[in-house]
Amino acid sequence: MTPGRPVPPPLAKSITLDAGGSDAEPRTLAAAYGATSPDSGLVPLTVARRVPTEDDVEIAIEFCGLCHSDVHATRGEWRVPPYPLVPGHEIVGKVTRVGSAVEDFAPGDRVGVGCMVDSCRECESCLDGLEQYCERGNIGTYGAADPRHGDEITQGGYSTSVVVDRRFVLRVPETLDAAAAAPLLCAGITTYSPLRYFDVEEGDSVGVVGLGGLGHMAVKIAKAMGAEVTVFTTSESKFEAARELGADHVVLSKDDEAMDAANRSIDVIIDTVAAPHDLNPYFRTLRLDGALFQLGLPADDMPPVSPGLLIRRRLAYAGSLIGGIEETQEMLDFCAEHGVVSDIEVVAAGQLNEAYDRMVAGDVKYRFVLDTATLQEPSERADA
Repeated sequence: MTPGRPVPPPLAKSITLDAGGSDAEPRTLAAAYGATSPDSGLVPLTVARRVPTEDDVEIAIEFCGLCHSDVHATRGEWRVPPYPLVPGHEIVGKVTRVGSAVEDFAPGDRVGVGCMVDSCRECESCLDGLEQYCERGNIGTYGAADPRHGDEITQGGYSTSVVVDRRFVLRVPETLDAAAAAPLLCAGITTYSPLRYFDVEEGDSVGVVGLGGLGHMAVKIAKAMGAEVTVFTTSESKFEAARELGADHVVLSKDDEAMDAANRSIDVIIDTVAAPHDLNPYFRTLRLDGALFQLGLPADDMPPVSPGLLIRRRLAYAGSLIGGIEETQEMLDFCAEHGVVSDIEVVAAGQLNEAYDRMVAGDVKYRFVLDTATLQEPSERADA
């Protein structure tokens, strides 16, 4: 346990829920924080977790990262989700129980759960280890109907416990700080995957657009791969922070002369900005056969891309979504080998709403992480 952490509440209370009026299904109750409507903010809740089946792993959650997508989801800004909704898909904790068919995890192991807890396991993408691109749609860690468990809505990691199929549980190396490793399960793999796909290695030049939660991980991982890293930012105030993270060069993207000086200097760009912005100046910084990977997801349309810029240098404009389970484990092992974790600020449950407001304002360096030891004890009845 991290020194100074409060004593955590009990993992869960054993109960029996009546599943649809038929056979009683054993469950446990876990303390959580979540939203009950788009404008409710995050409030204390109690969620029911299934008792582990033969392929399941039960996890006592220690830490859960706060992702900006959690804000959009709980506030209904992408779609109206099923409420109550417990967010959180950057989960790190200790195994407490395993099912009879589980051989690769045991009680006491430190493990993680990322953005998905299942997929169809049968389509070409799943068979290729690309579960994030499941052709039937992967099952998100929260807010998704889980067809293997009666279309029950998944509830995420702002909670004291979770039960996940062994195939979607990851081993977190003990050399990584548990709290700082939590954002690797989303921000880490989201930036690692396109860098790995492009086979970034020593001597390559990587550009990073934006220096937030995703951007700071892109800088750290690219540097660990041996790349020369250039950060593009609209704010001179971020120059020092970029260099502290390891950036070799920092370019003020609204300075035309600085952007002209970066012409044909970059092999691959990781664009993490989630607001509409003009990509054409960044394409001009790419070398022949370079690529720009879009990771940020703006709510509004982006300015048009000039086909001529792509054609004249055989450039690629691509997107990328988290990573498969095998690749995510590879990323965790890579980060352990190179000492890469996220820069974090740990918050208590009572600070979650303030943390959300600060995320929206960009007031965090660079990720918030919830200490689940600060959650209340579960009530006698499940809210979800």
